[in-house]
Amino acid sequence: MITPTPFGSPAAPGIRPRQVLQLQDVSKIYGTGPTSVAALREVNLSLDAGEFVAVMGPSGSGKSSLLALAGGLDTVTSGEIYVQGTPLTRLSLADRAALRRRSVGYVFQEYNLIPTLTAAENVALPLELDGATPANARTEAVEVLGEMGLEDLAERFLDELSGGQQQRIAIARAVVGSRRLILADEPTGALDTVTGEEILALLRRRAEAGAAVMLVTHEARHAGWADRVIYLRDGAVVDRSGESR
Repeated sequence: MITPTPFGSPAAPGIRPRQVLQLQDVSKIYGTGPTSVAALREVNLSLDAGEFVAVMGPSGSGKSSLLALAGGLDTVTSGEIYVQGTPLTRLSLADRAALRRRSVGYVFQEYNLIPTLTAAENVALPLELDGATPANARTEAVEVLGEMGLEDLAERFLDELSGGQQQRIAIARAVVGSRRLILADEPTGALDTVTGEEILALLRRRAEAGAAVMLVTHEARHAGWADRVIYLRDGAVVDRSGESR
C-alpha cells in the first residue's frame, strides 16, 4: 500500500513542493482498433496550491475526462498523474478512494448525492468515512452549508429540495474539510446567475486559502474568476492564457 504524500512533504522527483496536481503526457483512449476514441492526447498541466484554473473547450473536447482522471475516478492509458506528489497509477482502487476522501473535492454535474441522507449528512459523509467523529463532521458540514446559504436546510432530505439547492449541497460536500484539490465540472449549471456567482466566489476563496481549484466551464465570464485558462480541443491543449510558465 502506498501512502499518499502529505501536503508539504518532500514531493516526488520532478514535482515542485507547491504542486498539488501534475499531469505528465497524459493520454486517455477508450476502446480499441478503428473504433477507439482518444479523449485526451499527451496533456501536460500543473496546478499549484492557491491556484484557480479554468478549463474550456467545445463539447467532446475532453474536459470531463480530464477532471475524472485528475480526481482518480478513471485511469490513464499512458502518462502519469501526481496528486500531492503521489503517482495515481501506483495506487490501488482503495488507495485512490482514500486519497479522494482526504485530499480531493469533486463537484459532479449529476450531483451524486445520497437520497436517504439529509443535506448535512451528505456533506459530512466524506469526513466520517475518513475517521472524523459524527459530531465534528456535522459541525464542519453545517458551517459549509452556511457559506452556501443553506444552513436552514441542513435537516432536509433531497426530495424536499430544488435542483439548485441540491447542486449547492454537492458543492458543499466537495469543499468541506481540508481538501487540497477541488475539481468542479460545470458547478453552476443548475443555478441562477446570482447564486452561480456566489459559488464561484466561494471557489475563489478556497483557492486563496491554499487549495488548488480546477473548474470546467463553457462560460467565459466564469473563467474570468480563474488565474489561468486552459483550452482543450479534440483532447489536446490548444491554448493557454494567463500563464507565465
